[in-house]
Amino acid sequence: MPKTIQLITPKFAPPLEPEFRPAALANRAFRAAAAAGVPLIIGVERARGEVSRFETVVFPAGHSRELENLAYAERIVKFLLWAKGGFKVYVGGPRNIGEYLQKLYAPDGERKFDYAFMGEQVYEQVFSIVSCDPQAVPAAQESGKALGRHLNGCRIGFDLGASDRKVSAVIDGEAVYSEEVVWEPRKHSDPAYHYNEVLTALKTAAEKMPHVDAIGGSSAGIYIDNRPMVASLFRNIPRENYGQITNMFLRLQKELGVPLEVINDGDVTALAGSMSLEDTGILGIALGSSEATGYVDMNGHILGWLNELAFAPVDYNPTAAIDEWSGDIGCGSQYFSQQCVFRLAPRAGIDIPTDITDAEKLKFVQEKLEAGHTGALKVWESMGIYLGYGLAHYAEFYDIKHVLILGRCTSGRGGEMLLEGAQKVLAAEFPELAARIHVQLPDEKSRRVGQSIAAASLPAFS
Repeated sequence: MPKTIQLITPKFAPPLEPEFRPAALANRAFRAAAAAGVPLIIGVERARGEVSRFETVVFPAGHSRELENLAYAERIVKFLLWAKGGFKVYVGGPRNIGEYLQKLYAPDGERKFDYAFMGEQVYEQVFSIVSCDPQAVPAAQESGKALGRHLNGCRIGFDLGASDRKVSAVIDGEAVYSEEVVWEPRKHSDPAYHYNEVLTALKTAAEKMPHVDAIGGSSAGIYIDNRPMVASLFRNIPRENYGQITNMFLRLQKELGVPLEVINDGDVTALAGSMSLEDTGILGIALGSSEATGYVDMNGHILGWLNELAFAPVDYNPTAAIDEWSGDIGCGSQYFSQQCVFRLAPRAGIDIPTDITDAEKLKFVQEKLEAGHTGALKVWESMGIYLGYGLAHYAEFYDIKHVLILGRCTSGRGGEMLLEGAQKVLAAEFPELAARIHVQLPDEKSRRVGQSIAAASLPAFS
């Protein structure tokens, strides 16, 4: 990323990372300075001809700050790709911006990871960037689905996690049976293991009901039309055998003979929040082993967006933390997950034992937090500040009324500190957002509509 965009020092500096430079502040300042400039319209095309658009302004040719356009546009495109998803990006504006992005998002460019991931892996297309005039960018085409909220009949809901698989038998919206079974999907390279484990879970739940009308499920990963295109659960499957995983749920649906829907677990979490709050415009953020997000739009629909904000930038500091997978800097996973806790702990004077699991490492630091350890308090204080500026950035791309934060990092005192920090930042730096976005932890009412019931409610049947 060109180090030319003007960075803004936040009013609230994270105590363990004072060099943090929020994307939200830099973007806001850039747009204000370029307000009398020229339009830049970005369109991102994904499956089935769906297109998301983002309209902004940049400095005109010959302006003394014209070079900043490149850094600004690149970070916007990067965010849009991981939030909305797409294999073709239309850059409607000054041609040098499109040409610059074409060089970056190329097989040998700086964004070669994103080029291959979005193209070959997710959408099975050749990734491309089209430089064009603003009026040539296709119109927005968003075809959200009114998934969920179907509680009638006998349903199965399942959730596939990295360490256990959960399944529930649900009759008219009430879970009559639930179980959690330990499994190790990431260690198995045979697709038959995964298929048989999921089939066993579904059959176990089916035995608890007179019949099965529909099946709904959630899982980490990127799902398109019930097909897992990329998922950490299946990371050990050889590429030549991955087609068996891609078609696994289509095969299960055929074998069981009932409607089946499976989507990203973040979207199911947002759906559960929407059902319990009886409202729309829900952004759910789970701060766990990574950052998992989901979104229910203002119409109550789940869109065909990726919502993989773990890989979307929130920090524009050129020396920001590096994401080990994509190689990019300043991405959400390093600020909104246990990875952030582990990254900040040494700065807080906390030496985490190395011979324990990640879950135990997080618990180790959380125990210090509960005991009032000064360094641990600074870890969560820093994360709360990140969250406030991060939510302001997310609000540029999502229409939000409610933000639900959950996950292991929100347990105990940490959850309240995250809320306090985020609300403090929004109130002082973004009062217009603070007035319309309600940030909260799930309450007891929210917990009553669990992940399994929300998942089970995904398919409709006649």
